[in-house]
Parts: sequence; C-alpha cells; structure tokens
Amino acid sequence: QLVESGGGLVQTGGSLRLSCAASGRTFSNYNMGWYRQAPGKEREFVATIARGGKLTNYADSVKDRFTISRDDAKSTVFLQMNSLKPEDTAIYYCTGSSIYYGYPEVWGQGTLVTVSS
Repeated sequence: QLVESGGGLVQTGGSLRLSCAASGRTFSNYNMGWYRQAPGKEREFVATIARGGKLTNYADSVKDRFTISRDDAKSTVFLQMNSLKPEDTAIYYCTGSSIYYGYPEVWGQGTLVTVSS
C-alpha cells in the first residue's frame, strides 16, 4: 500500500514536498516513482528512482525543478517540487515497479497539487 501526503495549494514559483509511505511490501525491492494527471489530460510520468537510490529519471517538463529521493529505512519516497508552475497542477500518484523502466504495478490513491497563477 502506498499513501501520499503533502499536496496542497501553492502560488506560482513556490515549493511543495510530497511524501509517499509504503507498507505491506519490501520497499527496498521496488523502483519508486511519481506520475501525475492534470484535469482533462492523460496520466503522465514525472520521475522515478531505482532500488538503492543511485539512478533517477525525470520528465523533461520537471527536470531541474523536481527532485525525487527515497529513505529505505522509513519506506518513504519524496518528491521535492520547486519553481512550481500552473501547468504542474495535477493529482500526483506515488508508484512502485519491479522493473525500472516498466509500468508500475503499485499505485497510491493520489494527492492534489494546485498551483495558482
């Protein structure tokens, strides 16, 4: 089970830090990630971090603004979001996958991020 937190309303240029707490599985065995879905749009990839935390990948739209990290001791993955833009408004989903570039097998319920202009 994945439970996200940290979403909310922020102004353009602001920052938010999303957290995702995992339970019920061996967290360190999974590649973790974040996807998002904006109103009226398809769900899209945001970022992923490999087992061990040494490899990360980002969507071009968030590169240099967002940072994904993980704390295996706490079974938690984070998404630090800086320089937020209105187009970052979306529901953000935490994910887990056994294959680094594979489609996630495990999804959280999502947390809403709203960036006001």
